[in-house]
Amino acid sequence: MQSRRLQLNPARAMAIGFLGVILTGSLLLSLPPMHEGVDMAYLDALFTAASAVCVTGLVVVDTGTFFTPLGQSIIMILIFIGSLGFMTMTTLVFIFLGRRISLRDRLVVKEALNQESLAGLVPLVKTVARMAILFIIIGSILLSFRFVPLFGYGRGMFVALFHAISAFGNAGFDLFGNFSSLTRSPTDYLVNGTIMTLFIIGGLGFTVILELTKYFRFRSRLSLHSRFVLIITSLLLLSGTALVLLLEYNNPATMGGLSGGAKVFTAFFTAATPRTAGFSILNTGSLNYSTMVILMALMFIGASPTSTGGGVKTTTFGIVLITFISMIWGRHEPVVFRRRFPLPQIMKAVSIISAATALIFITTFILTLFEDYDFLSLLFEAFSAFGTVGLSTGITPELSSPSKIALIITMFGGRVGPLTLLVALARKKADDVLQYPEEHLMLG
Repeated sequence: MQSRRLQLNPARAMAIGFLGVILTGSLLLSLPPMHEGVDMAYLDALFTAASAVCVTGLVVVDTGTFFTPLGQSIIMILIFIGSLGFMTMTTLVFIFLGRRISLRDRLVVKEALNQESLAGLVPLVKTVARMAILFIIIGSILLSFRFVPLFGYGRGMFVALFHAISAFGNAGFDLFGNFSSLTRSPTDYLVNGTIMTLFIIGGLGFTVILELTKYFRFRSRLSLHSRFVLIITSLLLLSGTALVLLLEYNNPATMGGLSGGAKVFTAFFTAATPRTAGFSILNTGSLNYSTMVILMALMFIGASPTSTGGGVKTTTFGIVLITFISMIWGRHEPVVFRRRFPLPQIMKAVSIISAATALIFITTFILTLFEDYDFLSLLFEAFSAFGTVGLSTGITPELSSPSKIALIITMFGGRVGPLTLLVALARKKADDVLQYPEEHLMLG
């Protein structure tokens, strides 16, 4: 028993925790009271649970019309657990029950929140939970001004809470029916603006949000991590907005008929949502192919570490980009803000991108084996699943069982992290004490 406990490393414990929540959610969603008088195949329940816990938003049934309010509540709870993380939620329950947090649990929380040390983990978990609840409450209040008049007080407040949790969690689930997301009212600035603000904040990462709060309150200095995240995020949002606006400006099927200001707003929203949010105010299936390529690149990069989103993360992309630029300029080490990145971090960043690329390639290959849809739609689906985004050209409900299973695995890998998943599956070998001689290979 002792050896088995020691083998449960933090990466493996985190993966098993997420898997346990997914399986529990799938069993609950498969029960008859969860859907409106229609039987649900277990695979579809498993897919929905995985999409909710992995805060993805890909759906095989319409959330707003297929599930009862009880089923929708289960999905909402799964999104909340998935957005904060399994170990964060477990730690909160232990704190509430007055139980001691073991060293092993602290190591898993450290892994989940990407912290360098074990110091201050429990207060950090409490702060993360308070922060998430605060943003969700504010978002629910703002959304209630639109939804309460539409649906009545009880249902309106539930719809507001559901979408606030889904938005802050970068999940992309909605209750508007017919797989429409926000496309029926692209210029509803109250709803769309609130949802967009929530998923941008959620995608920054709890560490960055905490530092920004301290910066505005106490004028404390931002760390290199926070500055790096904010710069990369801003560059991606601005460049993505410009490209979407340029490519879709005259597209009559998307934003061609909108006013100038509405076009800028929808372009910004469309550039922000691939950062793992999944909400759409333009019909994804009607976008130009060139725009879809841009969205796939943004989905691949995703959100930031310790956030509610997926993807390879902004810092991973940033480190590889800076390393690439340094190589071109002839520098021996990547440097930013007069700080250099250590070699192990560069190796980890390259490994993450390599593992993500391999996962997307394998998923796309499986989809092409079993589906007759065009290649770009299948590739888009694979990128969306890995990035835990949820955007789709509309083919998800029609996919075969093997394709759904492949997407479930991809969503799971995207949420846990491709490298974390590989570490969880691999057996760790003892470090070599020998230092072998160096020899160069021909590259390029």
